[in-house]
Amino acid sequence: MKASRLIAISVIMASFALIPISLRAQGALEDYKRAEKLLPMNVRKLVFNERVTPRWIEKSSRFWYKKDLREGKIFLLVDPERNLLKPGFDHEKLAQALSAASGEKYQSNKLPFDSFTFIDKETAIQFNIGKITWTCELKTYKCTKAEKKEAAIDELPSPDKKWIAFVRNYNLYIRVASTGEEIQLSHDGQESYAYASSSPDLQQLIRAGAGTPKMRVSATWSPDSKKLLTMRIDERKAKRHHLLQFAPPGEQRAKLFSWVYPLPGDEFLPQGEPVVFDVEGKKQIPIDCKPLLLDFLMWKAGGDGVWTEDSQSIYFAETERGYQKVNLYEADPNTGKTRLVLSETSETCVDPHMTYLSIIGNGSELIWGSERDGWCHLYLFDGKSGELKNQITKGEFVVREIVHVDEKNRQVYFIAGGKEMGRDPYLRHLYRVNLDGTKLRLLTPEDADHSLRISPDGKYFVDTYSKINTVPVSVLCRSSDGKLIRELEKADVELLLAAGWPWPEPFQVKGRDGKTDIYGAIYRTSNLNPSQKYPVIDGIYNGPQAVRTPKSFQASSHDQAIAELGFIVVTIDGMGTAMRSKAFHNVSYKNLGDSGLEDHILAIKQLAEKYPYLDLDRVGIYGHSAGGYDSAHALLTHPEFYKVAVSSSGCHDNRSDKVWWNELWMGYPLGEHYKQQANPTLAANLKGKLLLVHGDLDDNVHPAATLQLVDALIKANKDFDLLIMPNRHHALGNGYFVRKRWDYFVKNLLGVEPPKEYPLLEPEERVR
Repeated sequence: MKASRLIAISVIMASFALIPISLRAQGALEDYKRAEKLLPMNVRKLVFNERVTPRWIEKSSRFWYKKDLREGKIFLLVDPERNLLKPGFDHEKLAQALSAASGEKYQSNKLPFDSFTFIDKETAIQFNIGKITWTCELKTYKCTKAEKKEAAIDELPSPDKKWIAFVRNYNLYIRVASTGEEIQLSHDGQESYAYASSSPDLQQLIRAGAGTPKMRVSATWSPDSKKLLTMRIDERKAKRHHLLQFAPPGEQRAKLFSWVYPLPGDEFLPQGEPVVFDVEGKKQIPIDCKPLLLDFLMWKAGGDGVWTEDSQSIYFAETERGYQKVNLYEADPNTGKTRLVLSETSETCVDPHMTYLSIIGNGSELIWGSERDGWCHLYLFDGKSGELKNQITKGEFVVREIVHVDEKNRQVYFIAGGKEMGRDPYLRHLYRVNLDGTKLRLLTPEDADHSLRISPDGKYFVDTYSKINTVPVSVLCRSSDGKLIRELEKADVELLLAAGWPWPEPFQVKGRDGKTDIYGAIYRTSNLNPSQKYPVIDGIYNGPQAVRTPKSFQASSHDQAIAELGFIVVTIDGMGTAMRSKAFHNVSYKNLGDSGLEDHILAIKQLAEKYPYLDLDRVGIYGHSAGGYDSAHALLTHPEFYKVAVSSSGCHDNRSDKVWWNELWMGYPLGEHYKQQANPTLAANLKGKLLLVHGDLDDNVHPAATLQLVDALIKANKDFDLLIMPNRHHALGNGYFVRKRWDYFVKNLLGVEPPKEYPLLEPEERVR
């Protein structure tokens, strides 16, 4: 470090020391109060109509939506064909009728429900208040408790509502809805080798207490309600994981919970044997295929099976362990015979987030999503021969979702990012293209991120668009050409801005190769003084399936609340993360230890050149889950740059975390790179201040991951801080944890003593 810089820092520190401790403490207290006002739970109360969520009426283009008001809410009905917007019903009459029928007093703008359903040809509506279902006739506004019993979460009604499927004693049953008669479909189910359900997970065990857990039926009805597709799930040789609930409410003795939790490299994994049940014939039809690995189902490419509309075929994807090959099969539900339709291979991994399936003409053609040319695109296959007919989309952009297929006009509507030149490539836009790849058309021209839903008939879509620094606008548009029908809502953010919330700033810098654009966002304290120096905090999550930086308006952010404490907070999506080219993504393959940190450091340095008030001598980092790994890893691998880290619920060793996620990104079989990139392996490198946090009931990333890092740090004789939170799951809840994270950065990075035991109260996470 140059002598002139050392002198400058000494002067700053000396000046800071002259400030009375009482004034510094008072300043920190005011910062905490300001930050608390901008926590997600408080900010949500200050924003209205952030988005419009259409509730389509049956299979039409008509819909209703809830409009939030500062003084309550109302429900509006939209008819796109007539360009009509009106109240969904008479709110005053409904409030009066419901008050009279229930004995409770309700106001027209504060009705006790957020959702309802039109029934009886739209002559009545049905809604729930607590566990009670109500029906209100819209002609007389007579409100009555509905007699109809809704299916429980452990029951699966057929499309025609004649049958109800459920599981009992490891076997699959159906019940005749009209009579209650029960019919047993399978007879040889047993513990850990059951039909239509796997062993109970931790949440089910906790909810059940001393009782028997309710099991959700894992099955799919055929559209004609005549058959059930399910699996016999074999977990007999799968290994289990264990948790101790150290402080169970009302008890002194710790509780032990055990459930199936495969780890990378395990020899035996849970697998499913597909089977079809002919309901009327009471016939069991095994599907002719080898068992499917349940942890490796390609959910966007058929998952555990998709029926064709005519109920005559089933498509399902089989993933070979290691994720380097996926096979798509068609099965005949009448005979169980299968045939291979197509295969997708990759030298790295076939990403389940980028592998789509859409069935056309009951299987005569298939739309398949693939990254085979280096970008995620759509391909048209002959559904019978499996031959490629043509590539539908092509270019340096990423298809992110299929939203509608117009079979009559042979067109597909899809969401993509990166096609519009000069725009952030993560911004989502809606496009339409012919199945032969011609006449690609942009339907959402605004330079913004578009979150939309298309009507069941495909004629219209509701779109909410914004950037992180613009007000959301919700519009109704025509699908054929994107024409605006009407603006529905513009978000009301006046109270938010009045509370002192500052707009974040998106930024674009160059990555490690000096060519690739890297994108992120910067959050500043609302009382920023550009003549001062501010510590920088990197909010990180480099999980390869995700994008950390918001692209649309998002007031509910912990990043802004942290910035209010006197920091500059940045988020960055470095190489190896999602929604870019295959080459960009592959940087993290078998290389999660890279964590994009080189791009993060370069980005922060480039920002400091533009904004001199960023203090590169005081840089911290925080992250959760995969970000928990990233934040601790940053401190262990780049101690010259990162000085303080808060790591929560971190998957610190990819061998100690769930099998599917880790084998997807780190490969199979396990190699030496697993050990080399594990944080416990690097424990001796720790130089900065590290706070590790984990919940004792975390069934996503087991707390063993953090405690194994603790063990390594102790063996390396390293100082660190640890917080184990009883009765907390992966999300950790809020309140105390948030305050401890604030305190850690304020004390160790800002150099100020935090307010003692600041009473930061937020809703507690329930022990489910």
